[in-house]
Amino acid sequence: MTGTPAGSTGTSAVSEMTMWIDGAAAVAGSGRWIEVVDPATSLPIARVPEGTPDDVDRAVRAARRAFAGSGWSRALPAERAAVLLRIADLMEAHGAELAELEARNTGKTLRMARDFDLAGSIDNVRFFAGAARNLEGKAAGEYMPGITSALRREPIGVVGSVAPWNYPLQMAVWKILPAIAAGNTIVLKPASLTPLTSLRLAQLATEAGLPDGVLNVITGRGELVGPALVAHPEVDMVSLTGDTRTGVDIMQHAAAGLKRVHLELGGKAPFVVFADADLEAAANGAVAAGFINVGQDCTAATRIYVEQPAYARFRDLLMERVRTVRVGPPFDEATDLGPLISRAQRDRVAGFVERAVAAGASVAIGGARPDDQDLAEGAYYLPTVVEGAAQDAEITQREIFGPVLVLLPFADEADAVVKSNDVVYGLAASVWTSNVQRALRMARDLHFGTVWVNEHIPITSEMPHGGFRQSGTGKDMSQYSFDEYTIVKHVAMDIDGAVRKPWHDIVWRGRGG
Repeated sequence: MTGTPAGSTGTSAVSEMTMWIDGAAAVAGSGRWIEVVDPATSLPIARVPEGTPDDVDRAVRAARRAFAGSGWSRALPAERAAVLLRIADLMEAHGAELAELEARNTGKTLRMARDFDLAGSIDNVRFFAGAARNLEGKAAGEYMPGITSALRREPIGVVGSVAPWNYPLQMAVWKILPAIAAGNTIVLKPASLTPLTSLRLAQLATEAGLPDGVLNVITGRGELVGPALVAHPEVDMVSLTGDTRTGVDIMQHAAAGLKRVHLELGGKAPFVVFADADLEAAANGAVAAGFINVGQDCTAATRIYVEQPAYARFRDLLMERVRTVRVGPPFDEATDLGPLISRAQRDRVAGFVERAVAAGASVAIGGARPDDQDLAEGAYYLPTVVEGAAQDAEITQREIFGPVLVLLPFADEADAVVKSNDVVYGLAASVWTSNVQRALRMARDLHFGTVWVNEHIPITSEMPHGGFRQSGTGKDMSQYSFDEYTIVKHVAMDIDGAVRKPWHDIVWRGRGG
């Protein structure tokens, strides 16, 4: 990897960053490159190799060799943990660089990249360093006469992972760490829009002592590199964080090889506010949880359901707060919302709002690009609240992935449950109430992988993250993620030494020597 990423000074210098294969920098066999653009300025900031299926094959074969020969899969848990802890230390030492690189590549604020993405990623690495030393399995015991049974939890092999563009560093960590902590090797394909921190992370991992080939990062266009990775015969498992449509494509490509598939996909989170809730706290929560990462978050609070008696008051509180959200350059510490990931994504978000208005909804605030000419070249969109949409409207049902909240009323608890569950997704939800019994009932009745009570968004490395229905299968983070990246082997051992077993007579009545 060569070159230095553009820093926080507004420079438009373009760096050159290479793929990482078998512990070393690698360019594409084709010799072609892809430009990486800063969404705040629409100017190129880096270029990365445009990988091909041949490059995927190189990376997968390196991962296969490492799994078979590096000793990583058979290293003691303490040995793997020591390397992971060194990775975390290096990430911390290079924190300013990683945060700046993430902010410039994604358009998210430096504050968000530094204090949320980077901090959470480092914590996740350290968590898995500890978790690697505590892989759970059933203790040895006798469950049938003369046999002691034990379970071994073993790595699967080579994991092909595809990471999204909304949290490039954090999602790379979520993919990489449980896989390698369990002894697997991995080929990571970051989003073509946001590959820079994944490439830097791979370099730091090698510096920390991760054996060559255990972590490989290949760049390129998803439609070319993705299928080659997923369908490769030497890939044993596929893990994706992305949209639901991509998840369907991944499953289809993986099906021919009967590969294990782990998917964390789209979401359309309900944010349910009852009249007895602390409405000011709920309004604060709606702004923070709805506009986090410019709304480009699968768990973002996108459907704000408010009990009818509290609707008018909550609406006033929400509007007051949305008016204070500051849109601006990512490296300005006063900025709350930077640009979306690209102009194409901004236009996609605007299309949702325009179609909703055409169908009879109204824009309570926002619904346009900012007037500031200093922001004209970036992919900016104002924080927006839409109301008056129908429950079955596109804007209510489909993932927007932008700074758009849909404000909707509900009649009672039963109505809130029906409306909240009335989407194809099942990733996250929240309920806001001062009634403990209602909170418990709602947590039971909402069909989502995470349900927050009087909160929305906070996650922790110790707790699993994953969805129901079309939000995917399996879990990221926590000890539960090892269920995705390990395979359980039953080992049955004779303990009585008898030459002839009683069960032999069931299938064979003759007598041996």
